[in-house]
Amino acid sequence: MRGAAVAAAAVPAGEVVPAGEVVPAVPAEAVAPLIRGVSVLRRLTDAGGTLSPSALERATGLARSTVDRITSTLAAMGYVCLDGRDVVLAPRLMELGNAYLAALRLPALLAAHADALADELDESVSLAVGDLDGIRFIHQATRRRAMSLSFRIGDLLPAERTAPGPLFASEWTREQWRAWRERRAADPEDRGFPAVPPRERTSPEAAADSADSDFDSDFERRAARARQNGWALDDQLIEPGLVAVSVPVRDPGTGRIACVASVVSHTSRHTATDLRDTLLPRLRTAVAEMEGVLRDTGAPEPVSGEPTGLAAWTGASKQRLGREFIESLARGLTVLTAFGEGRPALTLTEVAQATGLARATARRALITYEHLGLVAPGPHRTFALTPRVLSLGFPPLSRTSLPRIADPHLAELAARLHESASLAVLTPTGEEIQYTARAAADRVMSVDITVGTRLPAPATSLGRVLLAAREEKGTSSVPPQVLEDVREQGYALLDEEWEDGLRSIAVPIHDRTGTVVAAANVALHAARRTAEECVQDILPELRTTAARIETELGVAGRFVRLKLY
Repeated sequence: MRGAAVAAAAVPAGEVVPAGEVVPAVPAEAVAPLIRGVSVLRRLTDAGGTLSPSALERATGLARSTVDRITSTLAAMGYVCLDGRDVVLAPRLMELGNAYLAALRLPALLAAHADALADELDESVSLAVGDLDGIRFIHQATRRRAMSLSFRIGDLLPAERTAPGPLFASEWTREQWRAWRERRAADPEDRGFPAVPPRERTSPEAAADSADSDFDSDFERRAARARQNGWALDDQLIEPGLVAVSVPVRDPGTGRIACVASVVSHTSRHTATDLRDTLLPRLRTAVAEMEGVLRDTGAPEPVSGEPTGLAAWTGASKQRLGREFIESLARGLTVLTAFGEGRPALTLTEVAQATGLARATARRALITYEHLGLVAPGPHRTFALTPRVLSLGFPPLSRTSLPRIADPHLAELAARLHESASLAVLTPTGEEIQYTARAAADRVMSVDITVGTRLPAPATSLGRVLLAAREEKGTSSVPPQVLEDVREQGYALLDEEWEDGLRSIAVPIHDRTGTVVAAANVALHAARRTAEECVQDILPELRTTAARIETELGVAGRFVRLKLY
């Protein structure tokens, strides 16, 4: 049973093994706990980010005790939360996908051009890279409409049902075409691609086989046309009503496709032909600009491979958590974070230096990742991350929001202090705050404010923190000296100014650029703590909570535009 579980875990997510086909043998030096841990993360990802331990047991084929140890280890790393009976992916897990995107550099260099094109055309624009015989999104600029797109960064789609697919296929080798045909034969309905609806087939078996053969031949013809034309269309191949046009962004050094830019719309706005005739010229211009950016951007400055201290952390955690903590899993996952901007390809020695791990430990982790398709060997004995790293939680987490990030931290704070905690943002007018997250105190008498409530910004501690952070001066009814004091001390304390008996203290929440985007506070009855005790006892706890929220916000917002509400 144990060997079967490891073999099953070795199959990459999104791939179906045909009946009777032998699963590639696990290398003798592969780290079995790391394979199992990756399998748990992939099953959680495919399920939308949440599964119960019993569901994980069924999905992975692992013993319940093994699932419990894996999830306990991932929770200690901040990669999952144990929420009642469920295991839930946590935003910090996005640092693995961030490592790939930072090493790739394309989102950082081209995202602004994709966003500008989306604004100009008022249509969704995406950037995608090839992942074996599929495509995987690395950037999305979507339009907010009733009929909107649900694709996320990291989602994997079958190449034959997309506009970018024929462009990538135009560069496939004979071996890649063979692998594609084998995958199509094993999974004719695309059940291995959770991001797209299953492909419908005709009911009679002969007709279905004929339809599949025609579909496959059509994709080969589309790839040939894409090679000749330099663009490709998706005319409702993913689902009815969805159309897209794509153009490749080529690497100036090699001339090969670095990524593909697509404009995506709905047939209520454009037919596929109309999309080609009206928007393709502008897309081509935008792609030329993107290629200019790649041409003009020099190589990144190499980043020193000094130890990060992650190995020391895993060792300390092993001592603290005992046998429930799987050190080899934690150490193995830190290897992925060795890569990043200025570190797109690393040798074994460089990986060991960047993580503080022993060479033998780093080597076994790299062997494991190469087997799982998360790492690929390169020239000069280097290794690089593959797009498949994004399959470790990135798609469901890329749709996270600030309130979702803050909720568990506010709940922990409220439980520690036995007082209510809240998160709020400033409304566009700057006159009110809106509560976006709340954790109530476990008391008979507590502050009763619901999410969505709006209050005058000057009259609340949350509002004063947010007003003090604004660049515009003199636009608030709060005396300038009061706001200056809030800026200098880094918090706002309201002592029964809004309501008799109510005290509250608030601190700012910064995004990864240092901009104040929200505020968090603790509110309580004045009889429970004096104003001085609020500063002495509550403020340090509140600041610690704010720092934890900011850490996760920084990770989650590195390549994703997060919702603040």
